[in-house]
Amino acid sequence: VQLQASGGGSVQAGGSLRLSCVASGFNFEQYIIGWFRQAPGKEREGVSCMDGYDGRTVYADSVKGRFTISSDYAKKMVYLEMIDLKPEDAGVYYCYARNSIDTYWGQGTQVTVSS
Repeated sequence: VQLQASGGGSVQAGGSLRLSCVASGFNFEQYIIGWFRQAPGKEREGVSCMDGYDGRTVYADSVKGRFTISSDYAKKMVYLEMIDLKPEDAGVYYCYARNSIDTYWGQGTQVTVSS
């Protein structure tokens, strides 16, 4: 199982970024797939996730209306479109996939937001 995240970068407050995560080695539709983030000195925080089976999505209150999770089943890609970024959105973003038995993590991608 592999999850490879990319797309992080440095933006000014109000800017946008699109994170991508390519998955391999497991059945996409049998997992919850999503994103966590971790800022320095803070605990890892769930940002958004999607049910690979029916596409239902969940968002943290702090990102509702600004972030959109989507997927391309054929390409086994998960995306996180982020707009109106705020300094508090900065951190390392990790994609993950989990079911009732396993949780798999990708390496992080850094998001920096300057005020």
